Amino acid sequence: MQPRNMSMSGVVDLAAVKAAQEAKAKAEQTRAEAARQGGTGAVSPADLVIDVDEAGFERDVLQRSAEVPVVIDFWAEWCQPCKQLSPVLERLAVEYNGRFLLAKIDVDANQMLMQQFGVQGIPAVFAVVAGQALPLFQGAAAEDQIRQTLDQLVQVAEERFGLTGLTVDPDAEPGGATAAVTEGPYDATLNAAAEALDAGDLDGAVRAYRNVLADDPAHPEAKLGLSQAELLQRVQGLDPQKVRREAAEKPADVDAQIAAADLDLVGGHVEDAFGRLIETVRRTAGDDRDAVRRRLLELFEVVGPEDPRVVGARRALARALF
Repeated sequence: MQPRNMSMSGVVDLAAVKAAQEAKAKAEQTRAEAARQGGTGAVSPADLVIDVDEAGFERDVLQRSAEVPVVIDFWAEWCQPCKQLSPVLERLAVEYNGRFLLAKIDVDANQMLMQQFGVQGIPAVFAVVAGQALPLFQGAAAEDQIRQTLDQLVQVAEERFGLTGLTVDPDAEPGGATAAVTEGPYDATLNAAAEALDAGDLDGAVRAYRNVLADDPAHPEAKLGLSQAELLQRVQGLDPQKVRREAAEKPADVDAQIAAADLDLVGGHVEDAFGRLIETVRRTAGDDRDAVRRRLLELFEVVGPEDPRVVGARRALARALF
């Protein structure tokens, strides 16, 4: 596993958006499976701090990160600052009551994980959210700084990824809740679609996502993946300079504005993409207006309906239409 950094700055990252939708779907699936089996999925406070090694990393960190943000504490027995930091993190894990899971990794016994995360010195603290890794801080930080970092982490995990954390039951037996993520009926097809997307096989990704939607038209991960793959298909082969020049020279040209908006979004300029199309809606009517409106709704799907930029743009679109 080669960790990928997840930005918390608010720019759109198509891989992060896709991971967010996957995480939401898997978290809901896990909760539904626990309910179906008559359990609550609750863990004991002792289960909020776990020791992780290379053999269990996939299960204990990557899979769990689809349900709860996992904070990783890289430490060693000989590290004096670690002996100051680790007890603070363990106490906060219990205090935060399931909003994050603390995974402790002994670097002496797990050199490969240390290298894969690019750890230069310890203590080092990372987080994994929806399978994506990001560095938090290095060294024995002050507790108030640690709390600020954790607060931001759990907020992003909930708002962007839909991860509400673990249910904690003080009376639960340690190790009583299962952590495995249940395989869904379309996982093989979705994995194939994601691999095709990563390999640049956009046609193959589109076909795979459409196959899922043919059976389950409301499947959230497939809807998001299809929107993403189709967006990348549209911008593939475009000359960005030419597209932007035509959009600037021809503000009334609907096709030029739509193409420029696609490029805006792929480049991470979310507000520019939305603003361009909303302004085009104001200037057009009939079929042209409807074409712009439909493309804007497609871009909303790529970014995600809960993103505050989408919420604001929906209100602006309503004003432009009515």
